[in-house]
Amino acid sequence: DTITRRFRYDVALVSALKDLEEDIMEGLRESGMEDSACTTGFSVMIKECCDGMGDVSEKHGGGPVVPEKAVRFSFTIMSVSVLADDEVEEVTVFTEPKPNSELSCKPLCLMFVDESDRETLTAVLGPIVAERNAMKESRLIVSIGGLPRSFRFHFRGTGYDEKMVRELEGLEASGSTYICTLCDSSRAEASKNMVLHSITRSHEENLERYEIWRTNPFSESADELRDRVKGISAKPFMETQPTLDALHCDIGNATEFYKI
Repeated sequence: DTITRRFRYDVALVSALKDLEEDIMEGLRESGMEDSACTTGFSVMIKECCDGMGDVSEKHGGGPVVPEKAVRFSFTIMSVSVLADDEVEEVTVFTEPKPNSELSCKPLCLMFVDESDRETLTAVLGPIVAERNAMKESRLIVSIGGLPRSFRFHFRGTGYDEKMVRELEGLEASGSTYICTLCDSSRAEASKNMVLHSITRSHEENLERYEIWRTNPFSESADELRDRVKGISAKPFMETQPTLDALHCDIGNATEFYKI
């Protein structure tokens, strides 16, 4: 009956930091920093990834009956830096050499769910989002190199593809008239204008638009309302960082080819 297995976020992060214990200590030595002076002020940059794993069902009998699809949520420790007690600048003591490798990617949660099943996805990932929000404000104390050291975590959700960003941000699916996860471009507008696109969406704005969609304060028809909120039809539940997505990259490439 289990549809998901997961680690608690803080426990998983401690485990990942312990795996990097030797690298962190070596980084401190190479930076010429006094080991005992660096017990506080550590910052860890986390890249989060979440993607569908496609069809994982048992094809030739014998196994348990499971839904056809699975989704994996994972994270990568991108860097660890430290601000020593009497210093003004942070020193990076560890940088992941292969940030996009499968080997540096730590699984946090495995779900038997279709990535398009928004309700189940929200229910399963909701507690992870809550744990992550709690950790943004707090510090974890982990024993590294025999001394308790204090770590702060910064989360960047840059490992989501466009389909997953749409699910997390409450946007219409990929067949929508509104093609972009970062701005309000429609297909017609994008085909006429290949140059002037800028990032205009924020998580907060998407939440406001969802409220307009839900309450319809101007008593508009479905089409008018849809045009007002630009295709936001569900509550965004995980903030995503606005970094250049595939669509803007394609538009930029197309512009270059067009010039040639």
